[in-house]
Amino acid sequence: MADKNEFLHPRHRYRGNFTPEYLVFNANLQEFAQEIGYIVSLQTNGKISTEEACRRIKVIWRELELSREKLGIGYDDPTKD
Repeated sequence: MADKNEFLHPRHRYRGNFTPEYLVFNANLQEFAQEIGYIVSLQTNGKISTEEACRRIKVIWRELELSREKLGIGYDDPTKD
């Protein structure tokens, strides 16, 4: 069997235009998606309320937005240079 950590937390290759900033943001985005999965699972199984799930999602969304801003990544399409 493959490494348990790889099975539980798969990482996918970056397939966009390569810059260090985009690569870091991609890693942050994958971590965000993983955390969303955990939050949704907790809420679905009744461990946290819907309100708590929404609050947690808003917090990690803000963190993702801050990382994007710190990396200097905009909303424009990087393929249109």
